[in-house]
Amino acid sequence: MELSVAVAGAEQARLRAVVLSIAVSLVLLVAKFEAYRLTGSTAILSDALESIVNVVAAVFALGGLIFAGRPADRNHPYGHGKIEFFSAAFEGGLIAFAAVLIVYEVIQSLIRGPAVRALDLGVAVVLGSGVVNVALGWYLLRAGHRYDSLTLTADGRHVLADSYTSAGIVLGLLLVRFTGLVWLDPVVAAVVALNLMWTGFRLVRQAAGGLLDEEDSAFLERLLVVLRGHVGQGIIRVHHLRAIRSGRFHHVDAHLVVPEFWTVERSHEVAEDLAERVIREMGVEGEMTLHTDPCHRVYCPMCDLDDCPIRRESFGGRPPLTLEEAVQPDMPR
Repeated sequence: MELSVAVAGAEQARLRAVVLSIAVSLVLLVAKFEAYRLTGSTAILSDALESIVNVVAAVFALGGLIFAGRPADRNHPYGHGKIEFFSAAFEGGLIAFAAVLIVYEVIQSLIRGPAVRALDLGVAVVLGSGVVNVALGWYLLRAGHRYDSLTLTADGRHVLADSYTSAGIVLGLLLVRFTGLVWLDPVVAAVVALNLMWTGFRLVRQAAGGLLDEEDSAFLERLLVVLRGHVGQGIIRVHHLRAIRSGRFHHVDAHLVVPEFWTVERSHEVAEDLAERVIREMGVEGEMTLHTDPCHRVYCPMCDLDDCPIRRESFGGRPPLTLEEAVQPDMPR
């Protein structure tokens, strides 16, 4: 009951974070386009184009979070969480597309000749927008890490990238203001475009890893830290350890080596209890499935079971359970 209440509260917190992101992004979008209208700056236009991406990505993120929160069903037995990876990939693609649009505007500005005006107002608007985005970006990142949401993390990184963009644009416009070199304006916009392309690529790469169930070595190491504390007295070793992530929900499975003379019932009870304890101690939303394998004599020196009737060698100590051993599909013989 307490777990379900906590999950529901986390879901509401995620949705609140995305709604806030949409509201702030809309306000900044209007402000930046008004600044572009008044200044004619290509650099400010590049910032405004990125804000369009912010709004569209945040709306898509909201839909992704709502869909990801739906429970597993027959058509989606592992849940709907992978929509968060699609959301992150979509946002990365939008960022890259915005970069292409900015490059186009830079070329057009260089062809017709850059012309800027009212730079003091433009600098003030962009600087204020950047400060707001820093606060929003850190808030989204904290929410994403706290509630294990790739969608919020991706949105937070994007918003922070927007704030870095704003900082660069402010510096560029100040250079134009004090040097009179108006060609610096489209050059700053071009630098913005390159930065956006890199940000978009990283988001798409991260999302692709999740969609292709790429090994998360850091998560597996966290699992091993918990598992090591339970090895002993019949829980001999673990191998064929695998984990996939569906949004914030983790699916873990492994093979558990147990004494071969244990009954099926006892082995099953031990495996079920261990799986439940590991997920609880990990503090994540997820499930763990353990398949039990009967031991072989090679395990005797590392098995400390007191009442083993088939032992061939005395217990000599347990070597540390390493990631390389844990992920091996086959047990030694």
